[in-house]
Amino acid sequence: MRSFLLFTLAALLVTSTGVAQKLNREKKAIIASVEAHQEALIAISDSIWALAETAFEEHESSRILADYAEAQGLTVERGVAGIPTAFVATYGSGSPVISVLGEFDALPGISQKASPVKEPLNAGAAGHGCGHNLFGAASLGAAIAIKEQIEAGTLKGTVKFIGTPSEEKFFGKIWMIKEGIWDGVDVNVSWHPGATTEADVQSTLALVDFKVEFFGQTAHASSDPWNGRSASDALELYTTGINYYREHVKPTVRMHYHIQDGGQVVNVVPDYSRLWMRVRDSKREGMKPVYERVREMAEGAAIMADVDYKISLISGIYEVLVNRRGGELMQNNLELLGPITYTAEEEVFGKAIQEATGKPQLGMDSSIRPLEATLENSGGGSTDVGDVSWNVPNINLSVTVAPKGTPWHSWAVVACGGMSIGHKGMVHAAKAMGMTMADLFQNQKAVAEIKQEFKERKGDVVYEPMIDGPAPINQ
Repeated sequence: MRSFLLFTLAALLVTSTGVAQKLNREKKAIIASVEAHQEALIAISDSIWALAETAFEEHESSRILADYAEAQGLTVERGVAGIPTAFVATYGSGSPVISVLGEFDALPGISQKASPVKEPLNAGAAGHGCGHNLFGAASLGAAIAIKEQIEAGTLKGTVKFIGTPSEEKFFGKIWMIKEGIWDGVDVNVSWHPGATTEADVQSTLALVDFKVEFFGQTAHASSDPWNGRSASDALELYTTGINYYREHVKPTVRMHYHIQDGGQVVNVVPDYSRLWMRVRDSKREGMKPVYERVREMAEGAAIMADVDYKISLISGIYEVLVNRRGGELMQNNLELLGPITYTAEEEVFGKAIQEATGKPQLGMDSSIRPLEATLENSGGGSTDVGDVSWNVPNINLSVTVAPKGTPWHSWAVVACGGMSIGHKGMVHAAKAMGMTMADLFQNQKAVAEIKQEFKERKGDVVYEPMIDGPAPINQ
């Protein structure tokens, strides 16, 4: 019996030692740092949540993040790449150079209280329906944790927290890339709020945004409409063409538009109309021919309505270039952390959100799944993180901040992002990213493998930013 107990104790010690070796001193310090800054990070997130500033208007949100980074000893350069709300906070020197992204822009029209019932905080105002209030705060927490380890001498190299505005509309990172913000960075780390927790090794959709304008001739809509050339007719012909075209594109293609101006009054033949058009595909090379086709359709609509037209490129973004070696590092740290645990009240909140949005009431899910195979066409949305990933190896993470099945870009995500469910996800993301960044600082072999995979996956593709002119700050 005594020998059995000694054997069992020895086995437990071996197991405990094995875990301790994986969760090393630096990772323990990362976790402790995030927890020490937790209340401040939550306050920052809640302030950005309440501000709900949209694309290129995130002046206070940017300032709050940059000020806290500066107060923690990072050197902050504000207004980079000609964008007032973009900034870079840096600490350390030499290599490796590891960057972490922080987004903080909101979406228009989805203001919501931290309540599981649809109830605007400010009717008609913006809201963080993609969780970017959590995004920036968590990334800052990870950067600060690494900064403290560099300061203590346990890690060597440079950490950069890069504040990136306007992800939801104009894709601000493209202009930042063009100005060399990621030059010299070895590996970039990013995350995104989600309804699952996983090392994200799936790609996204490439995208192009452009504006189509039609110019006609006004006339009285009743007494002499024959003297008018309707810009609105051209717009309707154009959208009809797009909708017929949907049948004849590949399943990976997405086309959507927003009519911004279809005329002002009913009794005037409109001489101006404007539409914001977006085309996506799983690969940039698949997106391009569809983009060219819908450009030609604008000319056809103009000919049919006997009006002039103009097409203006807004921006275009690449699909994410996946890095599985980096995903493996992130996966290991998620497994070390384990899943997020929720209170009974949080589970009730989550199920109420699901009920309100017509989803099965399954509650929260933060289970840690095995690392998934990377799919050829994984679908989903688009992000300018894709452009970053074609310039520097990128490691991506998703962390649960809303109940399973929650509609994204909706009031339901806003609600969760302003209360403890979102807060817990934010803190978890900060820890997972910080621990993975610590691996990058300590493991030169892993960094070399990540960079080699990036080189092989990118191949001979030459990155070309799809923008025309300076960032549209005032649009």
